[in-house]
Amino acid sequence: MRVLGVDPGLTRCGLGVVEGTPGKPPALVAVGVIRTPADLDVSKRLVRIEAELDEWIARHQPDAVAVERVFAQHNVRTVMGTAQASGVAMVVAARRGLPVALHTPSEVKAAVTGSGRADKEQVTTMVTRILRLSERPTPADAADALALAICHVWRGAVTTKLQQAAAGRSNLEAAAEAQSRLQVARLRAAVAAQQGKR
Repeated sequence: MRVLGVDPGLTRCGLGVVEGTPGKPPALVAVGVIRTPADLDVSKRLVRIEAELDEWIARHQPDAVAVERVFAQHNVRTVMGTAQASGVAMVVAARRGLPVALHTPSEVKAAVTGSGRADKEQVTTMVTRILRLSERPTPADAADALALAICHVWRGAVTTKLQQAAAGRSNLEAAAEAQSRLQVARLRAAVAAQQGKR
């Protein structure tokens, strides 16, 4: 499974693509950061983010996109920009028919470090080890994007398999129920035909 992780932000939007399966160390495909100047109009900054995200998806062909779930912060201005960039990422992925998963920062930290309270330094260290990188990914937004992608490969793939299994079971149950109704209808028709002959 190949996942594009997006650490949303207006000034720096981290991007990381990893490939792997649950239970095994994933491999780095690409990492980078979309930067937009603070003096540019917000709408134009969002258009730049949208264009670059679309280009990344076209180039790296992920199976899914994992975006950090926006949570309340004290700085409303920061959270607004993060939420706007997050929305753009979800729209770009949806337009290309890709599933989008939202992971909270604590879920991501727990997935890569074992602790939902890990700091950015610990996340970067573990991402470097997990992906067996010779250098630490910088800035922190890039490391966070990779952590999101790793989290989704390990957790999201398992969730998807469970959902598919549940859907398969529901389909089997529905087919069995339909078959049972058909058998009952045939039995009733046979009984009615026998009674009609008497």
